[in-house]
Amino acid sequence: MPSALMKEEPRTCRSANGRPTQPYRSDYTYADVLEWDEDFRAEIIEGELYMMSPPVRKHQGLLGQLYLQLAIFLKGKPCKVYMGPFGVRLHPRKDLRDKTLLEPDISVICDFSKLDDRGCNGAPDLIIEILSPSTSTKDKVRKYNLYLDAGVREYWIVDPKAETVQVYVLENGRYVAASYGDADTIAVTVLPGCTINLKEVFAE
Repeated sequence: MPSALMKEEPRTCRSANGRPTQPYRSDYTYADVLEWDEDFRAEIIEGELYMMSPPVRKHQGLLGQLYLQLAIFLKGKPCKVYMGPFGVRLHPRKDLRDKTLLEPDISVICDFSKLDDRGCNGAPDLIIEILSPSTSTKDKVRKYNLYLDAGVREYWIVDPKAETVQVYVLENGRYVAASYGDADTIAVTVLPGCTINLKEVFAE
C-alpha cells in the first residue's frame, strides 16, 4: 500500500497535511472507516489505527513494475490484480464491526464474489508488500501472521534496499518460505504459468 505506515502518538492521528483527523483509539472498526473522508488513508489492525504516509519514488517504481507484469499475465484470465490503495477486509462481518482493514501494495483475487465497490471481503489469493523503514517489522511479523491466519495462499515481501523477495506459500495451514535475490525470475505458485522478471522489477 503504498505501505509506509506510521502509528501516530499520542492522542491524535493527523493526515498528510497535518490536520487532526481521528483521535487515537484501539477499538476502531470497519464501520468507522466508512465514515471517514475518502482522502484519509489509514489501516486498522486489530482495532488500532495506522496512518499511511506518501511512498518514496523507488517504492512506486517497484509497485508499478510488479503490477504491470501481473496485469499483462492476467489479461483475459479469471483473476484480477489491484494495487494500493485497495481495501482488504480479511475477516468481514455483516455488522461491519470487523477490526482489521489493510491496504496491501498488491492484491490478486480469483474469487470475484469477494469483491465489492470498496475492495476485497476475505483473503486475496496473492498479496505483495513492499518494505519501507517504518513498515518492515509490521510486514514481516504482524501482517505475516494476519495473512497466514486468514488463509492468504501466497505472500511476497519485497525488500527494495536489498533487492530481494521473500515468498511464502500456504501449505497445510503454514507458510513454506523461499528467498530470492540473484534469481532472474520468480514463479507465482498460485498463478500457474506466471513468472515475475526480477531484473525488470529492480531495474532502477
